[in-house]
Amino acid sequence: MRKQTAFVGLISFAFVAMIFAASQTLSAAPGASGYKVIKTVPLGGEGGWDYVYVDSAARRVYISRGTHTVVMDADNYSVVGDIPDTQGVHGIAIATDLGRGFTSNGRTDDVTIFDLKTLKPIGRVKTDANPDAIVYEPVSKRVFTFNGRGKNTTAINAADGTVAGTIPLGGKPEFAAVDGKGTIYVNNEDTSELYHLDAQGLKELHKWPLAPCKSPSGLSMDTKNRRLYAVCDDKVSVVVNADTGKVVATPEIGNGPDASAFDPEAGNFFASCGEGILTVVHEDSPDKFTVVENVPTKRSARTMGLDTKTHNIFMPAADFDPPAPGERRRKMKPDSFVIVVVGK
Repeated sequence: MRKQTAFVGLISFAFVAMIFAASQTLSAAPGASGYKVIKTVPLGGEGGWDYVYVDSAARRVYISRGTHTVVMDADNYSVVGDIPDTQGVHGIAIATDLGRGFTSNGRTDDVTIFDLKTLKPIGRVKTDANPDAIVYEPVSKRVFTFNGRGKNTTAINAADGTVAGTIPLGGKPEFAAVDGKGTIYVNNEDTSELYHLDAQGLKELHKWPLAPCKSPSGLSMDTKNRRLYAVCDDKVSVVVNADTGKVVATPEIGNGPDASAFDPEAGNFFASCGEGILTVVHEDSPDKFTVVENVPTKRSARTMGLDTKTHNIFMPAADFDPPAPGERRRKMKPDSFVIVVVGK
C-alpha cells in the first residue's frame, strides 16, 4: 500500500506540475485576437510624447518627444534619425507624393516642414494657437492642423508651405481622419461632436452629435465601408456612418483612450487605452462590431501608430512616480521611455 500510495502521490505531483506548466504557457500565449506584446524597445531620454505616425511604405515610425521628433526603423526598431527643434510637438503628417513631412508644434504655434529623404527641416509655417493633431489630405494636397486653443483648423498648401485659410470649429479639436475623397472628419472634444469638412472649399459640411460619447479623442476610418471609429471617456467608443452621421454601434473599450486605428486588411479597429490595454474590435459588417479582446500592454500606453504592412502597433509608454504633494501630475521616471510593439 505504501508503494502504491507513493506512486499515486508521484503521479498527482506530476499532474499538478503539468497543469501548472500548461497554465504558464497559456498565460504567455496570445488571446483571441492573436495580438500580444512582441517587443519593448527602450529609447530613454527626457520629455513626454503624444502621437505616433507609421509610414508603412517607407518603413519609418515617427515619434513625438516634446522638443524633437524621433524616427525609428519599423522593422529592426533602431533609431535612424531625429528632427530637431519641434517644440511641443504633437503630431506628424507625411505627404509621400511631395517628399515632405510635417510636425505640429504646440509651444511655438507653427509647423515644421522636413525633407523625407534627409529628415532635415526645410521650412516653418505659422498656425493658430496650439496646433495639436495634423493630417495630410491628398486630394487638395493640403496639410491641416487642428488648433486646440485656436479652436479651429489651419489649412496649409503642402507643396509650398503657404496658408490657404482656416475653418472655425467652435471648440477644441482632437484627432482627425481623411476619407481620400477630399473631405476630413475631426472630433470636437468640448462639444462631443463630429465635424465634416471640405478640404478644398475650406468649409464645414456637417456637424453631428456623438452621444453617448463624451470628450472624443482618437478617430480613425474604414474608408471602404465609410465608417468612423471615435474613442471617448467612460470606456465608450462610437462607430459613425460617415455619410449620415448616425451612430451605428458603441463598443466598450478600456479606460483612458487617446488614439484609434483601423486595419483594413484584418477589419479590426483598435483603441489604445492608458490603463494598459489595447482594445481590439472586429468589424463583422458595416453596422455590427464585436469586441474581440483587451490585450495587456503597459500603463500609460495611450497613443499608437499602426503599421498596415506588418499589422504591428507601436505604443509609446513610460514609468511614473506618484504625484508630489500638492501636485496632480505624475513625474516621468528618467530614461524610462519605451516603445511597446504589439503584434502577432
